[in-house]
Amino acid sequence: MDKTANTAPRCVPAAASADEPEEPLAGARQGAPAIEALLAFDAEMFAWHRRMMKGDLPARLIADLGVDIELSQLHALTAIGRIERGLGRPRPEPATVGLLAEEMALDPSRASRIAAGLIDAGWVRREAHQGDARRSVIVLSEAGRALIAAFRKAKWARMLKVFEDWPEEDIVAFSRLFARYSRDSARVFGVGAPGGQTPPAGEEGT
Repeated sequence: MDKTANTAPRCVPAAASADEPEEPLAGARQGAPAIEALLAFDAEMFAWHRRMMKGDLPARLIADLGVDIELSQLHALTAIGRIERGLGRPRPEPATVGLLAEEMALDPSRASRIAAGLIDAGWVRREAHQGDARRSVIVLSEAGRALIAAFRKAKWARMLKVFEDWPEEDIVAFSRLFARYSRDSARVFGVGAPGGQTPPAGEEGT
């Protein structure tokens, strides 16, 4: 029997680190209570991120609205809105298929197909680029803007229920500390969009 068959390294979810705290956190300066809290936070973040990546939460909101739109199309609509307003980007500018692909981290051909579906459904329209007649831009239609507004309203109705039993001081502290965590994570891992505008509260996508 080949003893090397199962020796390849495995890709372990972040939450699995809770089973082996002594190895990844052996050199941590924090004490045992803080390490335990960090591992619990890591596990919860993994579970939350998995739900978001699967699209469970936005898909539930789409179902509540009774709208016939795919999750990828909704993501594209909100991406177009961010491009137009310059949210998290260096500046506001007209949305193109290329910028949509960049914003959504997709192959241009995939972004083009999503944009075509949005045009066919009436959520966006294609217009000539004012600065270059050879190019076209993707513009949110009134129906598209109304859908984004309805989605944001539904999202915040749910979000308020999440925090309805929290004391106000806990909500304020959570917001402040999570913003600090987000900034420090971006700095340590070297990610983010330098020069991009910080979205107004509640406008970071939908």
